[in-house]
Amino acid sequence: MRIGLVGYGKGGRFFHAPLIASLTDATFVGVVTRSPERRQALACDYPQVQAFASLSELVAAGVDVVAISTPLAARHGQILEAIELGVSVVSDKPFAQDQDQARELIEAARQRGVLLSVYQNRRWDSDFLTVRKLIDSGALGRVARFESSVERYSPTSVGKLSGGGVLRDLGSHLVDQAQLLFGPVQQVYAELQYATPHHEVDHSFFVALTHASGVVSHLSGSCLQNCPRPRFRISGSNGCYTVDGLDVQEEQALAGHTPLSIGDNWGVEEHRRWGWFEHGEHRERVPSERGCWLRYYQQLQMAVDTGAANPVDPLEALNTTRVLDAARQSASKGCVVTL
Repeated sequence: MRIGLVGYGKGGRFFHAPLIASLTDATFVGVVTRSPERRQALACDYPQVQAFASLSELVAAGVDVVAISTPLAARHGQILEAIELGVSVVSDKPFAQDQDQARELIEAARQRGVLLSVYQNRRWDSDFLTVRKLIDSGALGRVARFESSVERYSPTSVGKLSGGGVLRDLGSHLVDQAQLLFGPVQQVYAELQYATPHHEVDHSFFVALTHASGVVSHLSGSCLQNCPRPRFRISGSNGCYTVDGLDVQEEQALAGHTPLSIGDNWGVEEHRRWGWFEHGEHRERVPSERGCWLRYYQQLQMAVDTGAANPVDPLEALNTTRVLDAARQSASKGCVVTL
């Protein structure tokens, strides 16, 4: 597989490039970026990877797939351009600004006959994989409430938020994970806190989802929280699982590591970061599963090469977008929205 990347900001540089560069039987062809600073960073990080001025130039160099990791406002047009050029596309999240835009992208890919996938890398976080294992094994019993939160204190992030703020950004991950575990959502209630008095973007959110399965998910995110909640707390009839902090892969990527450079240490959580299972007075550590964002691209590679399943179907991303749209409507009107 020959793959290219559009955008070399934080997302492209740290959340896509290290994985693309670590794929076996694949070639990292190039990156589209016009910024002199980012071109310099690319040359330092991956000297063999060429910089291109446009998506059309990258495609002309010969690629099977392009991963698009640019600001949401520009991403829609770039995805459509890549689809029209006939190459498979990986869209970073958020997938779209609203569900109408998401449907447009899905229909364009269908008509052109190209694969369209959405980069939901946090399906392969160590903590989420551990949660899935505990639920699938029945260790928690019947789950009644699922609590999922990504909160941090990063005031410099507020001015960089776009396309729906933290709800659309972090919420894309949290809603995707909740639906993957517990199925379709029937009702949505949300509260948003805004970064400006003009309500342009939110810096914090709380969303309550009622799934058709009967499970209730409480999701929250913030970039202005000094004291974050646990990353996960799942309450079941047989006990409760909690875990703090974020998956180690983000830390490793921001430190300049890749799955190729550190091998078996990639995605491995040290025991002090493991979560807890508790039932009454019983309390025990739960070893974390190994995180592996690289699996997304490995599965994408199989989908492109052999026609295997898409690692993240865009229809799943459409469902997530519908929930996020409902959350914004709920917060605006102060009501529960039924889907």
